[in-house]
Amino acid sequence: MTDSSSIGGKTVALSAVAALVFGFGGAAIYGATGLGNANIREYMLENPEILPEMAERYQAREAEQRLASAGSQVLEPFPGAVLGNPQGSVTLVEFSDYACGYCRSSVAEVEALIAANPDLKVVMREIPILAPESEAAARMALAAAAQGKFEAFHHAMFDAGRPNEQTILAAANQAGLDIEKARAFAASQVADAELQSNLTVASQLGFDGTPSWIVGGKVFQGAVGRGVLQDALDAAKEG
Repeated sequence: MTDSSSIGGKTVALSAVAALVFGFGGAAIYGATGLGNANIREYMLENPEILPEMAERYQAREAEQRLASAGSQVLEPFPGAVLGNPQGSVTLVEFSDYACGYCRSSVAEVEALIAANPDLKVVMREIPILAPESEAAARMALAAAAQGKFEAFHHAMFDAGRPNEQTILAAANQAGLDIEKARAFAASQVADAELQSNLTVASQLGFDGTPSWIVGGKVFQGAVGRGVLQDALDAAKEG
């Protein structure tokens, strides 16, 4: 369901939950529940299947706290790197890598969300972390955004398969980019700064895999599916 690169984060979260339950957090849990430490420990040992769920909730809560401290700039797109309604009233942020198979499978999910939510603005953030060729594809995507052709390149690049010199050029041509200008922009300090900013924000939020998502103050990692994201969008609209 998620890229294998996110497994380390779950392991850390499980360790933190275990420490909370069995170690230094025992007193806090005792105060909140009225149960003794021994009872808590016995219950957890008899029901270990709830630990992964606890770990996921712990990880999500930590990420949401980091998101609050990151500020609103994370919701502001790189000029042109937007899908859906650029003036939409509800925002979904996706951190993506063109070498990510889960990101590729999520393209149709995002398109379905856009079709079902006319007020949806999808902010795309390139984080090239999975393969050496990821960065070249991400830079060309930013160049496409600068030429007003991000959506066309985005779809063409995922349709082309894993990024390499040939598939990136093919996607750029299919999107109708001015290749000379695109290559110059891809090598620019503007592109450098955007990629570094995205990687910094992703690290700050604890994202260690792609795709990762932000919507309505909630964060998700992995190909969580259209239903989960739609529920979060609905909650954001109601809020």
